[in-house]
Amino acid sequence: MSQRAAAPVRDPRGDAAGEPVFELKDVALSLQGNAGPVDILRGITLQVAPGESVALTGPSGSGKSSLLMVMGGLERASSGRVQALGHDLSALHEDALARFRRGRMSIVFQSFHLIPTMTALENVATPLELAGARDAFARAEAELQAVGLGHRLGHYPSQMSGGEQQRVALARASAPRPAILLADEPTGNLDSANGAAIMDLLFGLRDRHGATLVLVTHDPALAARCDRGIALADGRLA
Repeated sequence: MSQRAAAPVRDPRGDAAGEPVFELKDVALSLQGNAGPVDILRGITLQVAPGESVALTGPSGSGKSSLLMVMGGLERASSGRVQALGHDLSALHEDALARFRRGRMSIVFQSFHLIPTMTALENVATPLELAGARDAFARAEAELQAVGLGHRLGHYPSQMSGGEQQRVALARASAPRPAILLADEPTGNLDSANGAAIMDLLFGLRDRHGATLVLVTHDPALAARCDRGIALADGRLA
């Protein structure tokens, strides 16, 4: 008697385990410039495995940040297929993309994007509240403690240094326990000491939560800490 193949195991968020976290096939991105269409990405095909850390490297203008934004669904590919956690991002409209990212994917930017009228605790807790977490403030406090900011819970962004603001941004990114962490030059606005500390925290959060990490960087030492490097040149995989 034949046996049916076992269905793939699914994690609590409903995504199949063991499949690639990202799968891109022939992805292109063209944006309209003053002189006409500009090709930003050209024929990108790649996969990223669960729990992998990947550095996107290459010269300025090579398409690194654009590729990260396409992977995060913040920029829509002009052609090709972009799948994240088994979901076809190109088939989702903006509201569906926002719902998909919630709880699954967090993004850390070079500029911190904190809400200036909210304290550190409120900046971290608010996305959790919007997602319906009943323990939003307790989780936010725990994440801020984890990045060494337990003494800054009631401080506003203007009362904190750049390094401290980026720590708040990291706490906000890790609080939902996302399956995916995306980081676009997260140390770009920091001095070398603060940058090194932030990267230690970022990899620590990745290890603690088992997230897949994809980051854009110009720093060879940072890229070397990742499991794999993907180099871009002129919008193509080098």
